[in-house]
Amino acid sequence: MIFTSFNPPQRTLMGPGPSDIYPRVLQAQSRPTVGHLDPLFIGMMDEVKQLLQYAFQTENPVTMAVSAPGSAGMETCFVNLLEPGEKVIVCRNGVFGDRMRENVERCGATAVVVDDEWGKPVDPEKVEQALKANPDASVLAFVHAETSTGALSDAKTLAELARKYGCLTIVDTVTSLGGVPLLVDEWQLDAVYSGSQKCLSCVPGLSPVTFSEKAVERIKNRKSKVQSWFLDQSLVLGYWSGEGKRSYHHTAPVNALYALHESLVLLHNEGLENAWQRHRDAHEQLKAGLEKLGLSFVVDEPYRLPQLNAVYIPDGVDDAAVRTRLLNDYNLEIGAGLGALAGKAWRIGLMGYGARRENVSLCLRALEETIR
Repeated sequence: MIFTSFNPPQRTLMGPGPSDIYPRVLQAQSRPTVGHLDPLFIGMMDEVKQLLQYAFQTENPVTMAVSAPGSAGMETCFVNLLEPGEKVIVCRNGVFGDRMRENVERCGATAVVVDDEWGKPVDPEKVEQALKANPDASVLAFVHAETSTGALSDAKTLAELARKYGCLTIVDTVTSLGGVPLLVDEWQLDAVYSGSQKCLSCVPGLSPVTFSEKAVERIKNRKSKVQSWFLDQSLVLGYWSGEGKRSYHHTAPVNALYALHESLVLLHNEGLENAWQRHRDAHEQLKAGLEKLGLSFVVDEPYRLPQLNAVYIPDGVDDAAVRTRLLNDYNLEIGAGLGALAGKAWRIGLMGYGARRENVSLCLRALEETIR
């Protein structure tokens, strides 16, 4: 057998992630590789940290990118903050809330699950009832932007409840970072993780995280070792913290971090508020077109993510056949439904570089022609 180079077609990515990548980000990744302890690279890491602090709207010193995808960012938060025997209130209104529950249990802790219907935001009243009923809970975990449904929950209110009952928060912002307001310091969120491949429009494989002073204090005062050597923040901090000299922990994904740096520079130069508005504008354009096609949204308007649009598949329309034709005839990818929405909904992403008028126009034209 003879193998040749892999040359994929130019797709338009409008699923739940990865998103279309900025050309400048792809170019940045192809720059010459340097050593991960090279002083020039360490200087760039310092800039990545500052740019992530801007994106998260935080001054947390412990802000970095985990050298693995968003799922590892999730695990980083759980394994560092939880010890066996602890109790955690877990909010579940989609696939990724359930992944939080799985992480809690794998840490040897107990998950008290607060369920909400798929497509609905987390209900603060249910959360407060659970916190009252479980005064020994130490953490409240919830998804800010549920990627499986496109529902946005009220992180500010949920964090206030956590503080009221003496809990730290673990917050999934994989789909929200860069796409909708996320104010880590103002809302006093404690352990927050995200992903590079959504609204940052960077290559997949990195997970921005940030930890509050309270969270760092919890990590420093653990009674047991973190169950994961690689994700143990007390070890990684020597590589990411401070200025100048770094201690070796692992070989950082040098070129992927070039890409993250470039995507964060683009976000910083655009301005967070402008980026949030651009996602909103693209959503309004998509919404108007989808409604003309007779498609209805899974999530009620007040709780709807502009960057992740879940819409019900019309009766009599073959889900897989439509998505396959979009891919083959238009080089356009949209997402299938997950879990309870499998076969019932499509997920249309407007993330980062993908939140552009020409992408929306292509998607609407392709859907209309394919469904018809």
